[in-house]
Amino acid sequence: MTRDILVLGGAGVDTTVYVPELPLPYKDTYHVPPVADRIGNTGAGVTLGCHALGLRVAFADLIGDDPQGALIRHALRDVDCRWGRAEAGTRRSVLLVGPDGRRTSFFDPKATPGERLARELYADVRPRHVHVSITDFCRHVYPDLNGTPVSSDLHDWDGVADYQKDFAYRSDLVFMSAAALADPAATMRGILGRGRAHTVVCTRGADGCLVLTRDSGLRAFPAAPLPGPVADSNGAGDAFVSGFLYGTLHGRPLEECVRLGAIAGAHACTVAGTHESPITEDLLLGRSATV
Repeated sequence: MTRDILVLGGAGVDTTVYVPELPLPYKDTYHVPPVADRIGNTGAGVTLGCHALGLRVAFADLIGDDPQGALIRHALRDVDCRWGRAEAGTRRSVLLVGPDGRRTSFFDPKATPGERLARELYADVRPRHVHVSITDFCRHVYPDLNGTPVSSDLHDWDGVADYQKDFAYRSDLVFMSAAALADPAATMRGILGRGRAHTVVCTRGADGCLVLTRDSGLRAFPAAPLPGPVADSNGAGDAFVSGFLYGTLHGRPLEECVRLGAIAGAHACTVAGTHESPITEDLLLGRSATV
């Protein structure tokens, strides 16, 4: 079974609460707009983003036999999905989103020590690329990938914590956020020096991103202009990854991959919810032609 991309791990449910400001001062009760449960987490975002861009996607994950698991199955019904049972239930996040689109996330990983993503869930897939989410039950999958190019997103890694190091040093393409980094450039160089990555991309929100490869020095790229008012920044990082991988799998040069990722991320910031309305291939390419 040939696929453009296999995504391993990382679906959950986001409960989004739109609040009047962040940080939120203490108060016994706030009246807020309707609270929504939506498809969320990084693996689902990359899966839905790549699917909307016309890539052939397979997704394997562990979810619970619970209402949140049912929501995920429904949201991903049009994608080739393979589900195993998460003993502790489906991962969940509560997201507080301010009027400017910034968010604070409270993540419940529902982790069970020793749990693993079973190889039989994905062994029949012959992907051109694999994207591994930083769920603990996915860190053992690398020996099974047989030389296939692998990416991972370290999210808000501080450059020190051990948890992300397996993913940082065993992936060929590494994404991360500058949110918790005192010196992004030093952390990016450390990944290249200690691991097998050929490219590290560090996103910086409205300040664009930094890119470091083994063949060139550190380069800064601007963010793409927003196509409308900010609604919600949730999912922007996963949208960036989806756009970048679209460019990679279509053989586009690095600069264009960055531009496609930036356009997809900007689109996500103008859409309410985390992964409900990813940018389409036609829209991505149309905007790319004018940026």
